[in-house]
Amino acid sequence: MLKQARKLLNKYYGYQDFRKPQDEVINSILRQRDTIAIMPTGAGKSICYQIPALLFSGITLVISPLISLMKDQVDGLQEMELPATFLNSSIPYPEVAERIELARRGKYKLLYIAPERLESAGFIDLLKSLPVPFLAVDEAHCVSQWGHDFRPSYLAIRTILSNLSRRPVVAAFTATATPEVRKDIANQLSLVAPDLFISGFDRENLTLTLRKGIDKDQFILNYIETNRHDAGIIYVATRKEVERISGLLAEAGFRVGRYHAGLSERERNQTQEAFLFDNIELVVATNAFGMGIDKSNVRFVIHYNMPRNIESYYQEAGRAGRDGEAAECILLYAPGDQHIQKFLIEQNAPTSTRISEQLKKLQEIVDYCHTSKCLRGYILTYFADQKVVEKCGNCSNCSDDRELIEITTEAQKILSCVYRLEQRWGIALVAQVLAGSQNKKVLENNFNRLSTYGIMSEYTIKELKDMINLLAADGFLELSEGKYPVVQLNNSSYQVLQGQEKVYQKIERKHHKIRSDNRLFELLRDLRKEIARRENLPPYLIFHDNTLHEMGRHLPLSRSSMLMITGVGEVKFKKYGQEFIEVIQQYVEENNLSEQLKQESFPRRRPKKDSHLLTYQLFKSGKSLAEIAAERDLSPRTIEEHLFKCSREGLDLELDCLIPSNYEEEILRAIKQLGCTRLKPIKEILPDEVGYTAIKAVLCKYKYRT
Repeated sequence: MLKQARKLLNKYYGYQDFRKPQDEVINSILRQRDTIAIMPTGAGKSICYQIPALLFSGITLVISPLISLMKDQVDGLQEMELPATFLNSSIPYPEVAERIELARRGKYKLLYIAPERLESAGFIDLLKSLPVPFLAVDEAHCVSQWGHDFRPSYLAIRTILSNLSRRPVVAAFTATATPEVRKDIANQLSLVAPDLFISGFDRENLTLTLRKGIDKDQFILNYIETNRHDAGIIYVATRKEVERISGLLAEAGFRVGRYHAGLSERERNQTQEAFLFDNIELVVATNAFGMGIDKSNVRFVIHYNMPRNIESYYQEAGRAGRDGEAAECILLYAPGDQHIQKFLIEQNAPTSTRISEQLKKLQEIVDYCHTSKCLRGYILTYFADQKVVEKCGNCSNCSDDRELIEITTEAQKILSCVYRLEQRWGIALVAQVLAGSQNKKVLENNFNRLSTYGIMSEYTIKELKDMINLLAADGFLELSEGKYPVVQLNNSSYQVLQGQEKVYQKIERKHHKIRSDNRLFELLRDLRKEIARRENLPPYLIFHDNTLHEMGRHLPLSRSSMLMITGVGEVKFKKYGQEFIEVIQQYVEENNLSEQLKQESFPRRRPKKDSHLLTYQLFKSGKSLAEIAAERDLSPRTIEEHLFKCSREGLDLELDCLIPSNYEEEILRAIKQLGCTRLKPIKEILPDEVGYTAIKAVLCKYKYRT
């Protein structure tokens, strides 16, 4: 039957062959085996149940959690003239009745339903009258109470199976599931000796980036300006933040939509359609947006707030780069994110057991935000992936310019303090004791008499908290479960205390900066005070002191240079920017400051539109990629993309240095075998050591259209 499946694949979907492990999953289902398939976003899960549905006699039932997911898939099937429909709350009753009647007459091969419909007695009676040889459960992690998106209505699936006159084959699909969740899926669905297929969790084309301690608003304004024509999703924690940030971006001139559960269904659908049809580039949303959104060209996903668990983060981040092309997933972390998520968990979790489980998962993503290890490796280890590398080279921890310093002595002081506090207190109090805080709780418990009290007073409380979180994230400390985690020692703690293991931390490199002139700072502060009085606002809401100091160091005299100052966004520039430029201009003229000083003091500007041509000139002069990257202060990946762009534009270019000589022919065979130029399918049939760069280089060299 797999041969017939390939014919259908070619006829309706236009592919020559299945990707791994699609063929194995389909073969398992066609052999009447219950099946669990863990496949990352963009791996083609839907084909794994749509193809068998066309081969089985009768109607296949697909359990799907979101209306948008059903509509997208049914629209796609109907576009291919395949008989499919869906039933959900968006359809008026007369139309529901009509579709049910057509299902009874055998007019459909696939029927998509929301899990809540399984709780309807009338629908159960309908199922008993239909031949249902196959039941597919999409987003199957929703059935597990230990998963990140538990939906109680999914538990009705097991009841339905027991009520049918003939039990169908059952297949469960999800992109993210830990070993614990995989077991729970099998139990909750009463699967019979299921075949398990895990295609791996790694998405090599995604760059994972973590940023801490930054002005988040300024970051997204700058990032989106640089990537103005790319499609992207910005996830935030609350509806209020959706409204604020979408307004900020709209005022800055970006085409942006908003999406959260507080909007009407009509408004949400409008945003989704506008995004899918490229009428807008950006969507600011809560986690209500995205499941099942099959938009292939999302180039970046930014998490403005830390999500509540690793599963949610990786699933949401995975909506970038579904086309296999390079995409970026950025998580902006601030300590307050943890408190927001704790509050949401305590408000929404139904039981104390569920709260405890979700708080445990929250701590795991907090650890992710503090680890000094490879970010990709951390996630793959979490999902028990079989292929975990120590350094991926494509995450911010593996390829940044931060300095690695040894902090073993500092770690020993922290661990010693935890020991003297009898492992009974949380991160905040440990930091307060180390800093020598006069906090009431510290004094009431006589912790000021401990030998570790104040031994790290040269650090701020925030710096100490970050260091403690780093130790926990890298396995040198444990944090207990529950609402108020307690810091505890483990075996690695004692190895550090005994000098048997060293501890390292990455810190930002210190760059030489011209000190700002206090006289200019005072002038800028006077102007800020005048504006604050005029606007009836506190001065800090105009600009923070550090923003004024940065203006004093870099002397911005244009709109573009002012927008590169931390804390100055499009909106604030429009309101106040020109007034500050005028003060700086007058100061520069009065003090005869040279043009050279102004230019040298300012940070590196963004590359111009023809930046790839400069890379081309340097490459043709004989410089290596590494030398060009260093000279231009750009990443090697960017330099590679410049060269590919030059090649596509017809410039004379030799790309052999990017192609391992022993794999060139193998890459060409893979391209011809598949009959397409999509990177991911080509990568999947090549040896693991062949990277995307080599494939792109071969495609460019032999003038394949991409």
